[in-house]
Amino acid sequence: MSNSLPPDAAVPAVALSAPVPPVPRARIAAARVLVVGDVMLDRYWFGDVNRISPEAPVPVVHVQRKEDRLGGAANVARNAAALGAQAGLLCVVGHDEPGERIVELLGESRVTAFLERDPELLTTIKLRVLSRQQQLLRVDFENSPTHEVLSACLARFETLLPQHDVILMSDYAKGGLTHVTQMIANAKRAGKPVLVDPKGDDWDRYRGATLITPNRAELREVVGRWSSEEDLLARVTTLRESLDLSALLLTRSEEGMTLFTAGRVVHTQADAREVYDVSGAGDTVIATVATMLGAGVPLVDSIAYANRAAGIVVGKLGTATVDYNELFA
Repeated sequence: MSNSLPPDAAVPAVALSAPVPPVPRARIAAARVLVVGDVMLDRYWFGDVNRISPEAPVPVVHVQRKEDRLGGAANVARNAAALGAQAGLLCVVGHDEPGERIVELLGESRVTAFLERDPELLTTIKLRVLSRQQQLLRVDFENSPTHEVLSACLARFETLLPQHDVILMSDYAKGGLTHVTQMIANAKRAGKPVLVDPKGDDWDRYRGATLITPNRAELREVVGRWSSEEDLLARVTTLRESLDLSALLLTRSEEGMTLFTAGRVVHTQADAREVYDVSGAGDTVIATVATMLGAGVPLVDSIAYANRAAGIVVGKLGTATVDYNELFA
């Protein structure tokens, strides 16, 4: 599969509204997606609040139920697997209980894990305390992987490249993508499309990627505020050309998504659904695009499917997924 996009990018700007046909399950099952990036364990504690603490003016939560879910790059891989793709995950975890729990959840999610273990790493945990479906508190536990284990990840990436159709970089700024520039260059030489979910304002490290998928806040951090759609197009075009990006997909929440390529802008209206929880929606979007590209679907149609998937997942609590039957119901 070529790193370049399908040759459908030379028509005028359009608004994508026509429905796209279902993709046969067998084609999606043949798609091989490798996710590389920062993984974390999303830990939820659910309980009731009936009183205020006498020690401080804070609610006392009587925890009655606990739930663990895959987060970060692990949630991206889980989303691809839920759609039916062959999803692999290359990442670093610690020799600790959260790391073991991630391994267990990956197995339950049918994700093939390619893990590097770092004995000095505290596997990232995001602990959320909720009462009556409202988040009261989030507590984070994290540190960064060592240089040696990251070098081992890079070497393993080289061996995994030939076995996958699409490469997806999921950056959560936890240190797992220290060598992302070299990984993108190597994937590009191998003819593999590379999708990037970016973090921070240093996008030069993503140079040469096929598609980058920022939200509005992430894009503003890099190009500044835009005053109009024309201004946005000019800023994105300059950015895309300077970083040698084939395309940029801007996710715009209730405004839908806009795809920018050379000579084409395609806008997809948001799928009108009740918004319950937007956490993890970006993971669903990029995982759906990667899966569809791996199944041979043109980029523009892949965006339409991703928009539909996002509309479904925001109606669920926490980091959730969309399966094949939901997407093509």
